[in-house]
Amino acid sequence: MTIARNEGELAGFAIPRLGMGTMALAIEGRPDRDTAIETIHAGLDAGVRYLDTAWSYYLPSRPGTGTPEDLGYGEQLVRDALCTWDGPRDEVLVATKTGYRRTMEAPAPDARMSDSAESDTRDTNTQERQHLQAAGSRYGWMADSRPETMIRDAKESAAHLGVDALDLLYSHGPDPAVPYADQVGALKQLLDEGVIRHAGISRVDNEQIDIARSILGDGLIAVQNQFSPSRPDPEHTMEHCAELGLAFVCWSPLGGFLDAFDQHAYDAFREVAAAHGCSYQRVTLAWELAQYGNLFTIPSARNPREINDSFAAAALDLTQDELDVLNRSVFGSPRSC
Repeated sequence: MTIARNEGELAGFAIPRLGMGTMALAIEGRPDRDTAIETIHAGLDAGVRYLDTAWSYYLPSRPGTGTPEDLGYGEQLVRDALCTWDGPRDEVLVATKTGYRRTMEAPAPDARMSDSAESDTRDTNTQERQHLQAAGSRYGWMADSRPETMIRDAKESAAHLGVDALDLLYSHGPDPAVPYADQVGALKQLLDEGVIRHAGISRVDNEQIDIARSILGDGLIAVQNQFSPSRPDPEHTMEHCAELGLAFVCWSPLGGFLDAFDQHAYDAFREVAAAHGCSYQRVTLAWELAQYGNLFTIPSARNPREINDSFAAAALDLTQDELDVLNRSVFGSPRSC
């Protein structure tokens, strides 16, 4: 592998296929703002040209879905980092996502979700919507992919990022309360109105990919699903993307930022890393890039050291024998997409 082989085209940008997720810079456990911007600058200086953010990358400061001052933190962080970076801004693809919110539980078991004027209560039936919450955490995610919410949030994302139109917008994930075709219809409206230039979908199965393709046509360019040695795409959505000519963007490519994962899934990667004298995370990312020529991987980072180590995977040369060993450890065979 060479750096050239690890470049691709996404949303009209010719860029390295190793980008940077920014969730870890914006939610619980996040560094201070100066360190976050320094981390994004370090990634850009190393060669990152794809930054991935979301409307929901923020931290509620009180129970509920957050105050108006909380909203937009992650997107504004990306905007400010790009504005203060001494580099070619027009070469950087910024993708964001719509359809989710962050939540924080009330401290008392009997306390109800805040409905104060300071909370983001433009949506009704907040407590009735699907919540995704890690065990033991006060913070979670709430699906809200009603078309009117997705469209409104996408326009807010453009304002947060300081752009006239979003280069690439993903639907953050299916909402059990909303027919999936309606969610995709919101992306179609945003494309037709020129609010976004390209559309993507996330957390989807093959049936949902086909629904989106039928509605969006060539406007759909990417699927962002979880993929890593501990979550090796059991639904084979990467293979389906290859059949359709879609980019596959893997989130949580190193196992997961907040959720526990099977550390033993990375044992073979640690052995290969020892032979190369590098981190197993770097080997993991290089292995992912070898799975599919139109795969983009977006590891998160909380400091410059982490993103520099991750981006070095773009130049890591894994032999075919090493790839076969790693594929067998993950898939049980030397399979690749």
